[in-house]
Amino acid sequence: MSSASPSAAPEAAPVTTLGELLARIRPDPDEDTVSVGDILRKVGDRSFTAVILVPALILVSPVSGIPGTPTIGALIILLAVGQALTRRDHLWLPGFVTRRRIGAARLRQGLDFLRRPVAWIDRHSRNRWRVLTFGPMRTLAQVMIAFTALTWPALELLPFFTSFGAAAVSLFAIGLLIRDGLYIVGGYVMVGAAFGVAFAIWQGLV
Repeated sequence: MSSASPSAAPEAAPVTTLGELLARIRPDPDEDTVSVGDILRKVGDRSFTAVILVPALILVSPVSGIPGTPTIGALIILLAVGQALTRRDHLWLPGFVTRRRIGAARLRQGLDFLRRPVAWIDRHSRNRWRVLTFGPMRTLAQVMIAFTALTWPALELLPFFTSFGAAAVSLFAIGLLIRDGLYIVGGYVMVGAAFGVAFAIWQGLV
């Protein structure tokens, strides 16, 4: 995961459902804190889309209110997108990111918050509009993910807006991960809505 990660660490199997993803990153009952590196190592450093999805989902939950979390989440996503676009084989993250720790109880609370919506998505996902998940359309979705994440550090004092953007990134990543273009369309709709609201505020309309 970072330059300090042991090369002999076993590869994590690819994630196939969102429920499996939440189960993997859930802290053990006896853990008080977990590091970002530990969380992402359970996902695997080859699955860039899953790595993007983990911080996005966490930021949809109440965990987004922890100071610094949106900025760290944005940095992870930007690095993952950049390395996916340059076709790296393994994800690299700097040590100061992978060493950052999160309270295990707070993380479990956030994952519990996500359990029902994630189960609903797993039940209703299928192969739709797959053209949006491959080639240039996949690249466009990844660029939109990066563009959205770039706004999070500036909006860190407004957790609602961060969570809204994280929901859009989650939809993009879910669509790319499970090859369901309907969720990617949902991501575009949410990004468009966010820009519409921002423009209305700027114009003094709301």
